[in-house]
Amino acid sequence: MLTIAYIGNGKSTNRYHLPFATKVEGIRVKTIYNRTIKDTWQPLVDVHYTSDIQEVYQDPEIQLVVVATPGDTHFDLAKDCLNHDKHVLVEKPFCETAAEARELFALAKEKKLFIQCYQNRRFDSDFLTVQEVIASGRLGNILEVEMHFDYYRPEIPESSTSFSAIHSYLYGHGCHTLDQVLSYWGEPDRVHYDVRQLLGEGRMNDYFDIDLYYGQTKVSVKSSYFRLLERPSFIVYGSKGIFIKQTKDRQEADLKRFYMPDQANFGLDQPEHYGALTYIDTDGVLHEEKIISQVGDYSRIYEGIYRSIIHGDEKIVKDHETIRLMEILEAGIQGLK
Repeated sequence: MLTIAYIGNGKSTNRYHLPFATKVEGIRVKTIYNRTIKDTWQPLVDVHYTSDIQEVYQDPEIQLVVVATPGDTHFDLAKDCLNHDKHVLVEKPFCETAAEARELFALAKEKKLFIQCYQNRRFDSDFLTVQEVIASGRLGNILEVEMHFDYYRPEIPESSTSFSAIHSYLYGHGCHTLDQVLSYWGEPDRVHYDVRQLLGEGRMNDYFDIDLYYGQTKVSVKSSYFRLLERPSFIVYGSKGIFIKQTKDRQEADLKRFYMPDQANFGLDQPEHYGALTYIDTDGVLHEEKIISQVGDYSRIYEGIYRSIIHGDEKIVKDHETIRLMEILEAGIQGLK
């Protein structure tokens, strides 16, 4: 049994963690801490809610603490948890700097404890489907990949009055797609950054376009608050074909309408969401087909955490991947103010 406590009782905990942690056999959620206890979210049966963080730190039954609070609190809270001999799962962004990440990993190693960033989007259906298509070889050599994470929410940057790195669009959303790149393609040969404040200096970062180069392959991660029509989630160009996945993974969309993982067809793509593969085979024949989407499942992160802590398996999200991600975020945001 792996017994868990949460620090934070907001959207992150209730929408992106609890529905998936509670699916995993062998995991027990015992305590949820928040500075003030509100009835915004439906409380879970048999879970203790508290406004005293010492009830988390001092409880010997609690093995893992999940830090699901605003990004600027992650480093201090994660360090406190480690110093109270708790394993730690930290929401994204892991912290603000690569130096902070190295310090946390070093402390965890010294105390023989587990710490990892919560990168649930490694198990997005669109990302898993792209991996399947690439592995099939039908695209030939992969030349270019475009990954888009777009919104049309101009009111958010327009209402901003100050700039913050840890609360920037790059840190908040680029950490998803950049982690996907690092998890699949590994360490890039070089990185090119185009990170902007479209509304001008002193406002929030609301745009980024980052290119990561792997030999002949370029992987571009692009995102904006000002896309009235979203670009495809993925476009993969190969020497023999192209794959376009127009729509994103549907787990988040279902969660937002309170359609939960224990309900039928949660997060599943329908035929109208399937990606389109166009390629030329070895005989020179052109093929066009729809690719049935892989099944995304954020609970796989918690399954991996359970195996790592209870059975000593390798982490899903490696320390060096998180450190490299922090280096890229830091470099990308540098110069903005």
